[in-house]
Amino acid sequence: MNKNIHPHTPGASVGVKELLTRGVQDIIGKEDLEKKLASGEKMKIYIGADPNRPDIHIGHAVALRTLKKFQDLGHQIIFLIGDFTAQIGDPSGKDEMRNQLTPAEVKKNALTYKKQISKILNFKGSNKAIIKYNSKWNKKLKFQDLIELSSNFTVQQFLERDMYQKRIKEGKPISLHEFFYPLMQAYDSVVMDVDMEVGGNDQLFNMLTGRTLMQKLKKKNKIVMTFEILEGTDGRKMSKSYDNYIGVSDEANNMFGKIMSIKDELIIKYFKLCTDLSLEEIGILEKKMKNGENPRNIKVKLAQEIVKIYHNEEKAKQAGEEFNKIFQKKDKPSDIETVNIEKDMTILEVITKFNLVSSNSDARRMIDQNAVSVNDQKIELRDYDFKLEKNKEYIIQVGKRRFLKIN
Repeated sequence: MNKNIHPHTPGASVGVKELLTRGVQDIIGKEDLEKKLASGEKMKIYIGADPNRPDIHIGHAVALRTLKKFQDLGHQIIFLIGDFTAQIGDPSGKDEMRNQLTPAEVKKNALTYKKQISKILNFKGSNKAIIKYNSKWNKKLKFQDLIELSSNFTVQQFLERDMYQKRIKEGKPISLHEFFYPLMQAYDSVVMDVDMEVGGNDQLFNMLTGRTLMQKLKKKNKIVMTFEILEGTDGRKMSKSYDNYIGVSDEANNMFGKIMSIKDELIIKYFKLCTDLSLEEIGILEKKMKNGENPRNIKVKLAQEIVKIYHNEEKAKQAGEEFNKIFQKKDKPSDIETVNIEKDMTILEVITKFNLVSSNSDARRMIDQNAVSVNDQKIELRDYDFKLEKNKEYIIQVGKRRFLKIN
């Protein structure tokens, strides 16, 4: 969006309307937002992310891409890394308590965040986005401060959340520390004195808690904008916890392949939330599908559009060719990573060591599902040993898209 366009200039209304609707689930304080946009008032807008895993995915990018449009209009954008709140664990959308992270784990996961979100937000120039860490102020809170903050809410307000009601019915525990999460997120808004917060619809309760605290402590109505939740490759909410996500830093071929694996009924939603195609163009594609066009052809277009955003047009084209080679012609990739090992290892050790899986549990799951093969032979035993022979190559395949060559 052109940053010089005022909302009331000719041709701007469609852009502003799309800014407030595309992918947007709800806006609390919509009238306030419309007035600020119409007057040209510059706002301080933030989004927060807990570094519970090192990857930013395209589900996060739904809100981030809208933030970029606000940035282009001249508004101040803050990306808040919840390095303190990640140690509490966000209970949102969870049927059980989330595991708490250590400070060392949080620090490690947060290291690459700026590089990843630089694919979307601009960290250079006169209106560069800012990264902040909420440990800077939360670490300074004393017990007396927590008492004063918590006095602004009731236990009933927190227990009204659906997830807590579900746990109570199922006899599952609710830890007291989980109540601190929305309280700390609310305090972030107060400290930064923001005008608006954006996030996924699953964060609505936490963001509204911040709106309440802003009203009580700052006498200010923080605007809250929530976005539709993007489903992942397995049809569930895209989540780092579910390991069903498409990372913004995924290698081009891997990103292309993951997109091609999504369910057909999600294609149009992905176009709307994850690409730069106009709604008019997306409508034409949707009509083609309804008229019998093979969804796979439309999905190829989707994959190319998304890979182009996070890489470039040439890599998107190459990724499409590589995908066609592997999945239609049943060939192996042309650029399989090659590694050397000097001693016998189990298949479990190999695929974990060389990052073909995300964890030991993921490795065991893939083997149990017969999704691991060596030289096209399915591996059924977790303790399968490589008996290395001189001058022999071994090609390991995990799932449909992950390959490794061993000398």
